Amino acid sequence: MFVDRALITIRAGNGGSGHVSFRRQKYEPKGGPDGGDGGKGGDVWLVADEGLNTLLDFRGRPDWEAQDGNPGGKKQCFGLDGHDLEIKLPPGTLVYDNQTGDLLVDLAPGQRFCICRGGKGGFGNEHYKSPTNQAPTYAHPGFPGDKKQVRLELKLLADVGLLGKPNAGKSTLLAALTRAHPKIANYPFTTLAPQLGVAELDAQRRMVIADIPGLIEGASQGAGLGLDFLRHIERTRVLVHLLDVMPEDGSTPAENYKMIRAELAAYSPVLAERDEVIVLNKLDLIPDEADREKAIKNLRAKLKLGRDVEVIGISAAGRLNTKPLLEKLWSVVRLKKHTWASPTAAPAAPATPAT
Repeated sequence: MFVDRALITIRAGNGGSGHVSFRRQKYEPKGGPDGGDGGKGGDVWLVADEGLNTLLDFRGRPDWEAQDGNPGGKKQCFGLDGHDLEIKLPPGTLVYDNQTGDLLVDLAPGQRFCICRGGKGGFGNEHYKSPTNQAPTYAHPGFPGDKKQVRLELKLLADVGLLGKPNAGKSTLLAALTRAHPKIANYPFTTLAPQLGVAELDAQRRMVIADIPGLIEGASQGAGLGLDFLRHIERTRVLVHLLDVMPEDGSTPAENYKMIRAELAAYSPVLAERDEVIVLNKLDLIPDEADREKAIKNLRAKLKLGRDVEVIGISAAGRLNTKPLLEKLWSVVRLKKHTWASPTAAPAAPATPAT
């Protein structure tokens, strides 16, 4: 199950309390104070784990706590420090303070971030002895650890993002290019959550491809699956505009391309400038090769594309031209690097978790 939002409460460990005791040895029945200090509470670390791509682990566990420090002992023995807590998150997770709405961290692959510090241990009574107070009977109880309620929002990381209207064939293309097994059916919105797959060109060349649920007009305003999934393409290096050569709704490939471009520009002008590859799908519906070439030329003419802009004709179902498409995507991807920009829009007000 794909979960891309969660609301959790995080608490670092409290510091252990100091100890009150007095030295009792042979010939020293009334020795001085020897209470030890308490141990430090454990910190809470957020760790980006590249093996994760969902926040499902947080759906049924809203509270996360590090271990408290142990109390001090007699004979000036220190208490043990509490163990740190590591919370593993998918790379690309945005962590907000749910009370203020501030962005605390945008986790990059391999990053570790300390979100809550454990409390310091309290002093034992040995620390409070003085010439005027040689037998202190008190110790510090220790300091509390930090506590935060945070909102987690995941933006998937992928090399390639597949865009297109519902039923354009994105799930079929993902299955053709990778070993992923997305749901494929002949009706709109078969994909209700982003799907990831790894395409292997050879032993040294791999790409992560994301199938983004179908976009409809008004998606940038929340229509359809809209804003829930548009944000997942912000972290892709290359966008693939997958166009149906014969849309069932009577529209044209050119109209569908312009609609998607308009939604991208309305959602994020930066995203609208991302590198793209235009792909005309379902060419197996056109038996004649000359007619296939004509369909591609017609699309180029309506979009007024320059000579340097390539339109790749494929059939995802028939595996037609899928290998040349992979090579084209690799040639673009290898020249790009992930950029860690701030979120497109200002964070929303504190909210309950949405799944």
